[in-house]
Amino acid sequence: MVMAVTTPEEWSVQAPALDSTDRNIISILAQDGRISMTALAEKAHISRAHCHARLQHLQNTGVITGFTVKVDPLKMGFGASAHVILKLRQHNWRALRQQLLDIPEIWHVALTGGPMDVILLVRAKDAADLRRVVFDEIQPLAGVVDTQTFMIFDDLVSRSALH
Repeated sequence: MVMAVTTPEEWSVQAPALDSTDRNIISILAQDGRISMTALAEKAHISRAHCHARLQHLQNTGVITGFTVKVDPLKMGFGASAHVILKLRQHNWRALRQQLLDIPEIWHVALTGGPMDVILLVRAKDAADLRRVVFDEIQPLAGVVDTQTFMIFDDLVSRSALH
């Protein structure tokens, strides 16, 4: 599993302008990241050379940060999923970030505004394992003041790109 981690310094970066061709390429790749350059060009209705240049530009500007696989958590043995919301002592979030990334059951970490500070996506083999992760690994971390756990019954939509 690859987790993209952004820092406050990256939040103010100007996003490159994307036109309909760029968005189309991204959408096609979101459906099939293993598509050949020739097939990608055909589906995007542009030449292979133009497609290659566009894809290279999207990678060089950081719009496309990598290629990965989509997995079914259930088929990987993760039968229980939850969003775990954390309230932190404000001065602790930077130190806590790496500790959270070191817990393999945490699939996503998002720093948020509002009454709670962090939202985690946690996937575990079953409810007992999820309880272990929350009680034994997340709650004892220095700086965690409070947690709320919201079980996920079904993943209805999961998008990684434009549609």
